[in-house]
Amino acid sequence: MTQSNRQQLHERLWSAAVQLRANSGLKLNEISEPILGLIFLKFANVRFKRMSASIIADRSAARYAAKGRRPVPLTPDHYKSQGVLFLPETATYSYLMNLPGSADIGKAINEAMKEIEAKNTDLAGVLPQDYTSLHKTPGENSQILITLLKNFNQISDDIVGDAFGEIYEYFLGEFARAEGAKGGEFFTPQSIVKLLVEVIEPYHGRILDPACGSGGMFVQSANFVKSHSAKKSQVMNEVALYGQEKIGSNIRIAKMNLAIHGLSGKIAEVNSFYTDAFNSVGTFDFVLANPPFNVKGKDKNQQMVIDPAKLQGDPRYYLGLPLTGKNEISNANYLWMQMFASALNPQGRAGFVMSNASSDAGNAEKAIRQKMVEAGLVDVVISVGTNMFMNAALSCTLWFFDKRKAGAARQNKVLFINAQDIFTPIDKAHNEWTSEQIQAIADIVRRYRAEEGEDKYVDIKGRCKVATLKEIRASDYSLNPGRYVEIIEKEMSNVDFDKRMKELMGEFTSLTAEAHNLEKKIKEDWKIIL
Repeated sequence: MTQSNRQQLHERLWSAAVQLRANSGLKLNEISEPILGLIFLKFANVRFKRMSASIIADRSAARYAAKGRRPVPLTPDHYKSQGVLFLPETATYSYLMNLPGSADIGKAINEAMKEIEAKNTDLAGVLPQDYTSLHKTPGENSQILITLLKNFNQISDDIVGDAFGEIYEYFLGEFARAEGAKGGEFFTPQSIVKLLVEVIEPYHGRILDPACGSGGMFVQSANFVKSHSAKKSQVMNEVALYGQEKIGSNIRIAKMNLAIHGLSGKIAEVNSFYTDAFNSVGTFDFVLANPPFNVKGKDKNQQMVIDPAKLQGDPRYYLGLPLTGKNEISNANYLWMQMFASALNPQGRAGFVMSNASSDAGNAEKAIRQKMVEAGLVDVVISVGTNMFMNAALSCTLWFFDKRKAGAARQNKVLFINAQDIFTPIDKAHNEWTSEQIQAIADIVRRYRAEEGEDKYVDIKGRCKVATLKEIRASDYSLNPGRYVEIIEKEMSNVDFDKRMKELMGEFTSLTAEAHNLEKKIKEDWKIIL
């Protein structure tokens, strides 16, 4: 299937979600789990059918060789050993598709999900089971589900590669886009994640994401391993995945996401500020994360959001708490960063998304940043332009820690990259990085690290600069790339500035007068009407 054909399939499938919202009266965030659950069910069905055919073929050959000896009955463990979910007959997609129109389809799908969880205990409590409440009228509810089942049946049973993973990721992106700013709480755009992964290079080891959302960091880490490994089907032999997430629905979506990509991992439902579910300090090879930005210790109503008393003595916050004069948490950004740093073993690397403000934050946050810089922990900082996230107004900075710097030539240096002008528009409000753009940025980092086969690193005006510890000290420990990367000034046009300003002011004055006249006329018309 070509890229164009895949895109067309994704768009046709997405139209079903839009149709469901229109017909059910539910909001998109209320139908995301049911929709993703049906995609998951179709995926599980395809893999189950393929594995069943393969097992039967193998057993036929074995029986022939063994002169008629009866094979051991098939059990769910036979499928699990091959990384495939076992499906009872009444939980198969074909069974649901063939139910009569008079059947309660919602109830049947709920029962199918329960049976899958019963036979595959790793998914216990994960699959959605609210298919009877998409519409208040039972008949309409069933009709909506029949339409959805037929729509997702467009996905061919002979689909190859990671096509299901692509479909699932596409839907996650569209749901996040529809949610706007809230969508960023569970979904990080793929191109951002891909760059994080390309820079930290997680070839082998334990990976932690303490704010894992829908699990995208894990998926792209696995894709990185596949692309650099001769044994592309043995990803789980190379990496172990650990996540923490406080929102239950996000965890369910993440576990389905992992399963669709043939992955498994441990995800704990906890508040990461207070709970270290995996005793992380010094035990992880890699940390990847996109944590919630700029969380204050108290909300606008002065309700406690992060209780500093519960953080005291936690070894993850080894550089101190970012407290205000009132002994409140000023901003959680530097709690997250310490969480990431403390989890790394002596060879560990971390890559994460952070707000722009964190690069220059003052007071207690600055004191923590100073300690990070002096310890040689910060390795790379990349400034990212706007429109890369679901919330179009958001820009951000990518930070990278590297414990491998200790003793290296770059121990007391930091690479700053300006990537704000690198992007490819998706639509009027959203941008992304292409694979080529991701590699171009990552190659700067590889040259800086003097990786084997790379050209010698040189600073590039307007793009990248390696700053020494002395220079960072002189800039009062600011880690804002704009402080170090010399931005190339764009040439001014030949327009007469003063003349053009007078023209614009004239237009503004004229429009203002027109607006006042219209306002006056509207008031007069209302007096006549009333």
